[in-house]
Amino acid sequence: MARKGIVVAAVPVVLSALLIGGVAPAQSQVPLQSPIDISPASIRINPHLPQLQISYGHHAAGDLHYVRKDAVAANGCAVRDHEETEEFEVEAGAGHVTLSNVRYDLVQFHFHTPSEHRLAGHSDPLEMHLVHRSAAGALLVIGVPLRVGAASTVDTVLAQLAPECGEEVHVADIDLNTLLPVNRATARYTGSLTTAPFTEGVQWFLMSEKTVTQATVTRFQNLFYNGNSRPVQPLNGRTVQVELPHL
Repeated sequence: MARKGIVVAAVPVVLSALLIGGVAPAQSQVPLQSPIDISPASIRINPHLPQLQISYGHHAAGDLHYVRKDAVAANGCAVRDHEETEEFEVEAGAGHVTLSNVRYDLVQFHFHTPSEHRLAGHSDPLEMHLVHRSAAGALLVIGVPLRVGAASTVDTVLAQLAPECGEEVHVADIDLNTLLPVNRATARYTGSLTTAPFTEGVQWFLMSEKTVTQATVTRFQNLFYNGNSRPVQPLNGRTVQVELPHL
């Protein structure tokens, strides 16, 4: 994938397969966490990947709210926890994707600074994660790196940030399709959530970048002045599957 291409996320947690019956020794399980740094050696071209079919509405409303992780802290309203973020909750039925005949509904999208996924060590100012869930509870996340440039729908969503201890910000009408780049090619790997409980088995689909204004980047970074991204996690033998030879 070219540097202007593709980003994703991973998380480190050591899991153990605990024996309940005590008949055999416990087996250690290799962590498959997100985000990751995609190295050239980890990329594999696979022209036979199943198509990710995207069905997003052109007119959708939702609420931007602050995801708080330090509610029990006396000074929580003034302190930024590294797992907190601004999250846009999408109205039910507004968008979904389909992969191998399984439907995943778009539930929410949120933001990290700097980008959680990296490409050969390169990071971007922001990264957007669009979180989808199947009827069975499986998670599929589309990651989009955000770079400074022309204004986009993301600027509309982040025009007014929700306070940590205050009212949500309602956004009346956005085109969900314009959150994604025109080039819908993806880089795929299996990882985890990047915040607690760091659940594994998450399907990550990384796309090429979108642009936002410098004002939006500055506004978000001023809120999360120490950043709100998890460090990259070890690949642990994983590969990143891409659809095209030139990304």
